[in-house]
Amino acid sequence: MTFFGRFAAILLTACVAACGGAGSDTTPETPPPAILLNPAAFNETAPATYVARFNTSQGLVRIEVTRAWAPLGADRFFNLVRNGYYNEVRFFRVISGFVAQFGLHGSPSVNTAWRDQRINDDPVMQSNLRGTLTFATGGPNTRTTQLFINLVDNARLDNQGFAPIGRVITGMDVVDLFNAEYGERPNQGRIQSEGNRYLNDNFPRLDFVLDATIETAP
Repeated sequence: MTFFGRFAAILLTACVAACGGAGSDTTPETPPPAILLNPAAFNETAPATYVARFNTSQGLVRIEVTRAWAPLGADRFFNLVRNGYYNEVRFFRVISGFVAQFGLHGSPSVNTAWRDQRINDDPVMQSNLRGTLTFATGGPNTRTTQLFINLVDNARLDNQGFAPIGRVITGMDVVDLFNAEYGERPNQGRIQSEGNRYLNDNFPRLDFVLDATIETAP
């Protein structure tokens, strides 16, 4: 499989082919905050620079986003963070020497609401160096909610359309601690359809975001 082919699995709509059967647990989903079911409300323009503060299971990670690097991506990330989208979200795809990926929600209903909320690509203005934050994509103009932190210099991604939006300014040592034992095993289709229940049952040692907030904003 080509490198780009591996990344095609990131595309959220891949769940159509990847979904497995639901487990035997029929406990109703706890209703998510109503705002997360209304993507149309996520339309604020981000400031020129801002810092996203991620309290994770391993410690604090602070990410400085520069809107000029990738305006559409910076706006989307700003709105997702400020409305609490990433709270309790798992780092479900951590590959040593490559990336730490996150962004599928723990609530299936939220995943359904966001599955087709794509934004157009930004030109690649910065390189995918260690510590940069970049939206995952499965092809042109398919960015939604998933991102990855580059664990090493991945400049080979630059000519494939992966546009960094910011960089880790505090806590890259924390990111390096994220559990990589599960690698590619978590099934994105099942995360879409079953949320954190599936991940907790099958990959209980995944690291996760306790809460994410905007530290500096207008």
